[in-house]
Amino acid sequence: MKRFLLFLATILPLVSSAQKLTDAAVEDVSSKMATQFLKLNDPALVFVTEQMNRSGSGGLEIDKTMQELKKDPAALDAALKYLFQFSDCNRQTLIANLRAMNLQSGNVFPVATYVVNKYKGETKALVEEKAELIKIGAIPKVISVMVAPPANQQAVTTATVNLPPGSTVPAATPTTDQPQAALSGNPAAGPADTRNWDVRVIFQITTPDQLQQIYGKENMELREVNDLDGNSAGKAWVIYPDTDDEMEVIFNGDSSKTIMFGKERSKWKPPFGIKPGDPIEKVTKVNTRPFKVNGFEWTNGGIADSWQGGALDKKGVEILFRAVNTGDPKLYDQFTGEKKFSSDNSGLKRLGVIVEKVVFTTYQ
Repeated sequence: MKRFLLFLATILPLVSSAQKLTDAAVEDVSSKMATQFLKLNDPALVFVTEQMNRSGSGGLEIDKTMQELKKDPAALDAALKYLFQFSDCNRQTLIANLRAMNLQSGNVFPVATYVVNKYKGETKALVEEKAELIKIGAIPKVISVMVAPPANQQAVTTATVNLPPGSTVPAATPTTDQPQAALSGNPAAGPADTRNWDVRVIFQITTPDQLQQIYGKENMELREVNDLDGNSAGKAWVIYPDTDDEMEVIFNGDSSKTIMFGKERSKWKPPFGIKPGDPIEKVTKVNTRPFKVNGFEWTNGGIADSWQGGALDKKGVEILFRAVNTGDPKLYDQFTGEKKFSSDNSGLKRLGVIVEKVVFTTYQ
């Protein structure tokens, strides 16, 4: 019995350490990932950042998150998870990548053990997801801002606009022979569309002039817009107006910005990967739990009312939903009027409830 107790006393600390990282290891991983992230071209961190953005685990301000992982344990775990995925869920490859990040030698094996044990149940799914991302070309080789500045302007440099880490602007200005269609929201076949469609670029902008420098004055207009409930929201700068890539940007008086888009075929890549046309089931998954929605055809109808403490809570995200299949009045009436319903209600799938419009508010 004494031997057994001695064995437990010896093994339990080891098991515990495999389930939790030391403060020193957390500091080391956070610091080294931030360093690699700021290099902009590290393949592993490019992959991790894209996956953090796609899953929503990086929050609305992914650049800030990646530089302060130690302040957000959930984000740190997600970053390690995607580094494991980048490493093909192979322990030795993960160790090699941790060493390549210049992690302190004393932290490499404990971190690798922690990650492998934590995500061993997800290995198959992670490997399959990575293979699918490669297949559809969703994994970028680099992250870069490739805008198409107007032919009558010099290309914008990163010194002109404080773009987020991972963003560069081409030094060359398009020639006057370049088709004007390539500068619109729906470029014609021919010259490759090299613009950056990451919504996070707009988060860093503080003035309309900066918007014009990036997207071109001729690709913008100032006009009245409505909020999600159809009420006037004042004037907004509209990028690529009247195209599938239309984006509304309001510069508020308190230094915040409101960014709205509602076109299903838009090329924009928003935080959390949520776009118009996405089913409500996807939003529930991104939020990590069911949330409440206001009943349709009423005040604030179809607008997400409460994220219920999920991943989207307090992230400056607002979403308007609509029902595609309203032919069954008895079913539809269950979700209309002065009421709230849960996003995991089975009837919503039959109604074909999808995202109609997405709004982000940021104070950057």
